[in-house]
Amino acid sequence: MLKSQELRKKAPEMDPLKIGMGWKIEDLSKPQVIIESTYGNSHPGSSHLDLFVEAAYKGIEEKGGKPARFFATDICDGQAQGHDGMNYSLPSREFIANMIEIHIGATPYDAGVFIASCDKGMPAHLMAIARMNIPSVVVTGGIMKAGPNMLTLEQIGTYSAKYERKEITDEEFTYFKHNACPSCGACSFMGTASTMQIMAEALGLALPGTSLMPATAEELKEMAEKAGNHAMKLVDMDLKPSDILTKEAFENAIMVHAAIAGSTNSLLHIPAISRELGIEIEPNLFDEIHRKIPWLLNVRPSGLYPGEYFWYAGGVPAIMEEIREHLHLDVMTVTGKTLKENLNELKDNGYYEKCYKYLDKLNVKKEEIIKTKDKPLQEQGAVAILKGNIAPEGAVTKHSAISKDMHQVTLIAKVFDREEDAMEAVLNKDIKPGNAVFIRYEGPKGSGMPEMFYTTEAIASDEELISTTALITDGRFSGATRGPAIGHVSPEASEGGPIALVEDGDLIRIDIPNRSINLIGIDREEKTGEEIKDILETRKNDWMKPEPKFKTGVMGLYTRLAVSPMKGGYMG
Repeated sequence: MLKSQELRKKAPEMDPLKIGMGWKIEDLSKPQVIIESTYGNSHPGSSHLDLFVEAAYKGIEEKGGKPARFFATDICDGQAQGHDGMNYSLPSREFIANMIEIHIGATPYDAGVFIASCDKGMPAHLMAIARMNIPSVVVTGGIMKAGPNMLTLEQIGTYSAKYERKEITDEEFTYFKHNACPSCGACSFMGTASTMQIMAEALGLALPGTSLMPATAEELKEMAEKAGNHAMKLVDMDLKPSDILTKEAFENAIMVHAAIAGSTNSLLHIPAISRELGIEIEPNLFDEIHRKIPWLLNVRPSGLYPGEYFWYAGGVPAIMEEIREHLHLDVMTVTGKTLKENLNELKDNGYYEKCYKYLDKLNVKKEEIIKTKDKPLQEQGAVAILKGNIAPEGAVTKHSAISKDMHQVTLIAKVFDREEDAMEAVLNKDIKPGNAVFIRYEGPKGSGMPEMFYTTEAIASDEELISTTALITDGRFSGATRGPAIGHVSPEASEGGPIALVEDGDLIRIDIPNRSINLIGIDREEKTGEEIKDILETRKNDWMKPEPKFKTGVMGLYTRLAVSPMKGGYMG
């Protein structure tokens, strides 16, 4: 018996309450399918999702189910940038997932269609899918068009820094702001939103070839209806997320992440999703996989083209075909077929021809967007995990976006306890070539782990600093970040991690090929390993744990319960 029908007998109030909102008597005995989405007038990534909700609704009804719409609207990382609103970003993932748990846990549903687009909404849905473990299919909300001359939103940070330095006019800056987002959808670059849409398909939870389609494409609405149809098949198959989200499925997703040069924020999200099923994803697994999978996708911020070109070049299936020899092809997917069967079917059903017709109009070849494995953009993936005496648990860097001059370098520390102070120092030219800019107390327990986007952009847009200066933080970065940035330093400063002990004038050695980051000297003078160990121990004895920045409300709860960045930053 379906769970919804079983619980109807235990809760006699359920039938009259549903009738009270307009349900017909015959609806009560149909399979019940929840449609969860982040729809709301919050930002371009969610404002259009009602179209796909209605399409999925129609698809469920067509196959004899009764759909129910639920919403847990997400916030926009872009609109939260540059002020304290960014502190809410990562915590919002937890509370959206919790709200979906409440929706599904309080009222019985037999399956679900989950619709989201963006940075925290998408991983929140994936966490909830794994946690609640009812038959589920994901519809990703697609990607927006690029603006004039391939203008995309991640460039606004650069133009903002240039505007502050009086390098562009007010008129020029206004033009860029008014034309960077010409349509709805996720921002048109390989940021966290785009990356996590791709992860949903790479994990096997979205219908093949559907992630990161143009948000305005009629095909995406058709796929949402098809997903509604498919939810009813999932009820019959009783195919649950736990049947799909195996360790091998997560390894496949990380391989795709390497090939697309995905956002470093995925290193927070993937472990948080896998944990819901009792699967532990260690940071070193990302490093191990990124060492063997080549970077193939020539899309911003690491590459040249806007994100909308990704699907035109064949999307996730095209990436998977290039790294096919490495993938676990026998994993089960939401179609009820293996990954191998899905990939073979796409070759035969005209999928690639449909995608390539868009490239033909743009006069761009597929190989310009998705490189072949024989001619990759880089032999390794984009991400490296660094460890050392200031990051014993690890730190994350996207080395594909860093000048080769910065891969092995010794820098002089300039330390800040707030991003605002560091940003001001960069713009005022107080930061010089050869500095390592430390921003600390910005981890999950410190301030909710906000992005350091504007400071990284200020450095990356400064020709003197981009190949001579690093930013090191226990906070995180935007998926749009480029330039020499190292984040997620763990343990974080608020927990007494060694990053809290760094002082101005300390020498910092970064060695990306050897995956290390260490304090090697003080007052610009190198010391022996034993001397450094003694210095850090003395500093730790003098360190005083700061008062919590937040004590009440959402932020008080999150910062009290959040775990290490390298474990996923979830509320433990």
